[in-house]
Amino acid sequence: MRKSRRSLLAGFAVVGAMLIAACGGGDSASGGGTETIRIARNNWTASMIETEIIKQLIEQNLGNPVEIVDIDENAMFAGMSAGDIDANVEVWPSGVTPDEQAFIDDGSITNMGELGAVGKIGWFVPQYAIDKYPSLTSWEGLKDPEVAKAFATAATGSSGRFLGMDPSFSQYDEQIITNLKLPFQVQYSGSEAATMAEIEARSANQEPLIMYYWMPSAAVGKYNLKNVMLPKPTVDCAADAAKCDGDYPEDVLFKIASTKLKTKDAKVFAFFEKFRMTTDDQLGVLPKIEIDKQDVTAVAAEWIKNNEATWKAWLG
Repeated sequence: MRKSRRSLLAGFAVVGAMLIAACGGGDSASGGGTETIRIARNNWTASMIETEIIKQLIEQNLGNPVEIVDIDENAMFAGMSAGDIDANVEVWPSGVTPDEQAFIDDGSITNMGELGAVGKIGWFVPQYAIDKYPSLTSWEGLKDPEVAKAFATAATGSSGRFLGMDPSFSQYDEQIITNLKLPFQVQYSGSEAATMAEIEARSANQEPLIMYYWMPSAAVGKYNLKNVMLPKPTVDCAADAAKCDGDYPEDVLFKIASTKLKTKDAKVFAFFEKFRMTTDDQLGVLPKIEIDKQDVTAVAAEWIKNNEATWKAWLG
């Protein structure tokens, strides 16, 4: 959703350090010789719940200890190619750079098939902002300097503020704004949680807000966020961000695994091939975490309890 664009060389340099910081069970010799499975976790809620469901299912049913590894995405691709990271189950294709795709093309990382969910990154505004400024339904309405001023902050002056998110995500908003000649300036919240806090605060006061966000998400429904229609892009933003001039594409999310995992543990490899989390599955759990602030571990355990027929098919 949200993919890192940092240097690939830096990815190789930090992968060892990130593995040391991994959270979860056991070292590779634990479990009487059973291999530890290391799953990369992305910095957004859907990935957090998916990796926790996987951790509990593998540990309880296949007997492998599982480490959940929080790691920069370029480092993840490098580490997965080397076999230090075993899998990631939520990859957004619009954020996969040519350098990252090369690992899949050379066979060191295996495309494990579709996750089952479809994502859409884009520009979002709350409905109350559209009610006040009806032109916001399309990007052309953002050209109006008077509309832009409604989104301004002390830091942006007469320009409107566009709220970005984690700077490590693949966000092309600065380039889109420049190439479409819009009177806006990007400021980054720093994280999904910080953006959520901003949505809550501004919605409570009915203050205009335009931001980078995505679907599926609990916040889109709760806060009645609407996707601003951007022009169809003329370039592949992941390949040439500087020329990015239009909307983010719809993303059919997919899974990847180290090809070495098949030899390391064929049963776990087969489990990842069968694992699915549909858009409806995500929307069934995201509100519990994003809105109700429930514990991810508990939400995962509840999902497993209520969906036994689904996950048992992944173990066969």
